[in-house]
Amino acid sequence: MQKTGKTMTFTRYLLSEKPEYRSRIDQLSDEAWPVFLLNGDVHHWHLLFETFSAYQILFIDSAGVLIAAGHTVPLTWDGSLSNLPQTIEEILLRAEQSHLQNQEINTLAAVAAMVSSEHQGQGISSRLIQEMKNLARQHAFTSLIAPVRPTWKSRYPLTPMEHYVKWARTDGAPLDPWIRVHWHLGAQPLCIAPNTLTVKGSVDQWQEWTKMIFPESGWYLVPGALQPVQIDCERNIGRYEDPNYWMKHPVG
Repeated sequence: MQKTGKTMTFTRYLLSEKPEYRSRIDQLSDEAWPVFLLNGDVHHWHLLFETFSAYQILFIDSAGVLIAAGHTVPLTWDGSLSNLPQTIEEILLRAEQSHLQNQEINTLAAVAAMVSSEHQGQGISSRLIQEMKNLARQHAFTSLIAPVRPTWKSRYPLTPMEHYVKWARTDGAPLDPWIRVHWHLGAQPLCIAPNTLTVKGSVDQWQEWTKMIFPESGWYLVPGALQPVQIDCERNIGRYEDPNYWMKHPVG
């Protein structure tokens, strides 16, 4: 399927059609996320590539370069806020449970959307969400849900998430660029996900991940983190909880 961005043309594939791109997705992931997030408590990430390869979206340019990838999984959701998964790990386990128990799957859950740095600002992230909605529609799912990680929240790590997601521009659109992409595509806000990913590590690990020094216990502002990281030098542990914002796209 040929897609045209503002300045380039690329083709949409599913990982099941291009399994040789598995390692390239890892490279894109390493580029897209702060190092500490790659060390979070997600133990079933492999399900994306093994069980649910037909739900991983790839954008590949004419030179065969992977320029973007979107991770999704199909699961069963009853439509209530209380039934939303709490963490990324729970999203994956819910999808596996729905698959193994032959449940009536009705929802596509977005897990991640990544665009290579040299191709950002060309509307490709919006295309990824559109393709996720198309994929949900093809499977006759009723909705696409996404735990949105706000792009600019790391600029305001001391602001409570509940306040940040309500900030708007003068035109009424959400201030945060990534929330705004979803909003422009018709997504409706659901609720805050206070901790979709927990990262724990020794003080030395955190210093390596962040290239910072933590000389004493306390709360620290870390580049890329959406809220402060707690460092406990006496117990030799650092802990971070990554908040997201659940949004729902109708796909009918």
